[in-house]
Amino acid sequence: MKIGYGERDITPECPITMIGFYRADNLSKGILDKLYTQCALFSYDNEYSCVITIDSIGFTIEDSNYLRDIVRKFLKITRDKIMICFSHTHSAPNNGIERSYFDFICCKTLEAVNEATADMNVVKAIWGSFETNIGENRRGEKNILDKRAGILKISDSKSGDTKLILLRVTAHANILSSDNYFISADYFGAARKFLKEKYNCNIMITQGASGNVRPLYRQKNSDFLEIYSYEASLVQSNKNIPPFEAIEMINKTVYELYNGIDKIIHSIVPEEIYRIKMFSKIKRFYSDVPSLEKANKILIEAKEEAGIDGRSWLEEVKKLNNSKITEQYTDIEIQYFILNNGCFCGIPEEIMCETALETAKKLKNNHIYLGGYTNGCNGYFPTYEEFLKGGYEIVWSYLIYYIYHGRVSSLRKESADILVDTIVSQFKNLHKSKN
Repeated sequence: MKIGYGERDITPECPITMIGFYRADNLSKGILDKLYTQCALFSYDNEYSCVITIDSIGFTIEDSNYLRDIVRKFLKITRDKIMICFSHTHSAPNNGIERSYFDFICCKTLEAVNEATADMNVVKAIWGSFETNIGENRRGEKNILDKRAGILKISDSKSGDTKLILLRVTAHANILSSDNYFISADYFGAARKFLKEKYNCNIMITQGASGNVRPLYRQKNSDFLEIYSYEASLVQSNKNIPPFEAIEMINKTVYELYNGIDKIIHSIVPEEIYRIKMFSKIKRFYSDVPSLEKANKILIEAKEEAGIDGRSWLEEVKKLNNSKITEQYTDIEIQYFILNNGCFCGIPEEIMCETALETAKKLKNNHIYLGGYTNGCNGYFPTYEEFLKGGYEIVWSYLIYYIYHGRVSSLRKESADILVDTIVSQFKNLHKSKN
């Protein structure tokens, strides 16, 4: 197997509309650290598989597929051979509004892919895993967490030098909160820079199942900043300084990751690649349209509890009710990147950490890493238990982002169980076909 690597700086050059929090003014005031688009291009039996990481909160599925099709045509492969993973930083530009910036990302990503094609080397690879404390469950009393940090270490076959470390972690990239007006990749950017200096190789990071996992290291007033983001942003809007306490928390997160990686990175020895496969399957999931009575209750609750103005959402619900539409559906792409005995698997949703843990448990494989924010970001994907709790992740966020998600409410409560069973079944069928 061969691998090539390429990257490009996608930091905006001018003030730009940000996304990630309900701020009074979303115009950026400076650059805290650079944003990147990165490409790892795998070639096996004359077929490409492409993993791209982008510092963004996430594209719509349509925008993600547009970019994948650009790359597909260039590499002369099918779309399902291209996996785009978003860092989900809440301090990046709003490419949904800033369309010229979206075009800029597409152009730079293609440049990174082109660079990767000219940098192909024969390699070996090995999976590793360690536990790390960088997140906390913001929804559950039991504080269930996917503490696994997955490592795919790739080394040159001849020299043995490490070429790339592909790291998978699970915690929201929003240590920088609503009081931040500086463009940043959050802890993803800081970790990449630090680890690259330590190990003298390229570093790529993908986001895990962190829909209900926030950073462990946060500012003391983070709860206030999340609940009253608009008010907090008003106080900070006239200032031109980054939140220094948040930067300190980012550094603590980076050191926590480094301490875990450094305990195993030198002991895991890359081996010959005997299997690599990237493919996608489509599964349909359903959500219910609330009645007008229920929608009005949600509207009042969201305003009182989270300060969310959901009037435009209510108008959309009215239109659906008037058209007698009681349910909506979403066809979700489940994509797999399998290398030897490990796998990065992802969907374009904010899935909960319990779903990733259950998938690995049922397959009896600790190197099955299910993640969200893959090929888009299309709303929260709750477990049965999370669905019953309601709140921002399950209900209120749709009052803001329904225009991007294509649905006005969360997927049904049985959806996560269906997803896990689907992935497990597909893996078992794949194994049977090999035998």
